[in-house]
Amino acid sequence: MKLHELKPNSGATHYKKRVGRGSGSAGKTSGRGQKGQNSRSGGGVRLGFEGGQTPLFKRLPKKGFTNPFRKEFAVVNLSDLNKYEADTEITPEVLLKDRVIRKQLSGVKILGRGKLEVKLTVKAHKFSASAKEAIESAGGTVEVI
Repeated sequence: MKLHELKPNSGATHYKKRVGRGSGSAGKTSGRGQKGQNSRSGGGVRLGFEGGQTPLFKRLPKKGFTNPFRKEFAVVNLSDLNKYEADTEITPEVLLKDRVIRKQLSGVKILGRGKLEVKLTVKAHKFSASAKEAIESAGGTVEVI
């Protein structure tokens, strides 16, 4: 089989109907009926419009609050730190360079998921209590930036 011999499975493709090209096709009004908003070019209603009835999104109650001052942290689990050699100093810059995190956001938070098997010095903006305990029990040190 060669590249030029490839073709889609039967029934996978369908021709595009050419409307408004004479009486042999869907000519004249092109399947849009006679008059009215939807027969005109650019006609139709906006998304969510219900013919003048109060739309669903306005009938539902307002709910919740978005804090504009919320801080989003890049999270790192303990299991992600096992790839480093013993006595390595782990900083947000090192994690960024090694693609453990994609962005620093408001800072880096270390979470206690997984088991840490190496002694490390970890510098981050926040630590969960279980992560702090696990790093110290492995012989490492924790430093809040």
